[in-house]
Amino acid sequence: MSTINRLIYFNYVVEKKSISLASKYLDVQPSSISRQLDALENELGVRLLNRTTKNIGLTEAGAKYYEYTHRVVAELEEAKHVINELQENPKGTLRLSMTVGFGEYVVLPLIPHFKQQYPNIAIEIELTERVVDLVDENIDIAIRSGRLPDSSLISKHLMANNFVICASPDYIKANGIPNSPEELERFTCIKYSYRGWKDWYWLNNPSKKIAIGDSLSINSVNGQKQLILNCAGLALIPHWAVKRELEKGTLIQILPQYTFSPYETLSSTYAIYLKRELVAPKTRAFLDFLSNNIQS
Repeated sequence: MSTINRLIYFNYVVEKKSISLASKYLDVQPSSISRQLDALENELGVRLLNRTTKNIGLTEAGAKYYEYTHRVVAELEEAKHVINELQENPKGTLRLSMTVGFGEYVVLPLIPHFKQQYPNIAIEIELTERVVDLVDENIDIAIRSGRLPDSSLISKHLMANNFVICASPDYIKANGIPNSPEELERFTCIKYSYRGWKDWYWLNNPSKKIAIGDSLSINSVNGQKQLILNCAGLALIPHWAVKRELEKGTLIQILPQYTFSPYETLSSTYAIYLKRELVAPKTRAFLDFLSNNIQS
């Protein structure tokens, strides 16, 4: 048994003035407490308690030892109380990193609702396309698409990355629409210039990279959307970025019978966090919140 547990037993016996009363409070057999007190005295090489069948009293060494150890035990009890309160009422600063498009369209609209549920959690958000180092940059959760960079991380699936090709009704009226993936080359295709998204694939078992007209590229999902809304061409874009526009009819899906992706396979978006035995309550609260509020 650890020295800390022996200190706790010693302090409760002193304060209750009885091994039997301490055993009831701690829910530990009296014989076990007696053995640990003996072990503590043997470890220190000094008698701490004068024990009879009826009374327990402190020796001079025991009184001095209790003077210091009761502060240690009190601090441990306070620490336990704080941690229990933290589990029930998560608090602290939660540091998040996420891609610009997914953050703006999917996560940021949810943040006010999270803050209402957890007012004691402060949130710091970085919107970036770069791959962050969770340890070096003290990031609690990174939201990214694709595979894990290393095995020290855990991923929680948030939603599938469903991509659609779409354009505005006015662009379609002026330029027509392609009848097959092969015809996309005749149209202005607005590429997302981020390294992992700039190619277009037709997922047709096997996947086939499509030749496209690529006179326009931009490094922003919102930029893609603004261009297609203003009749600049077609774009392969995440469904979550244009869901409302498709529902309202201000954008039209092109070739809906086909499956397209900027990758050779279908992909998903994940919340990534460090592999630890105990996940911080603030982190767990946000992960659970995302799972309950993001519609896949």
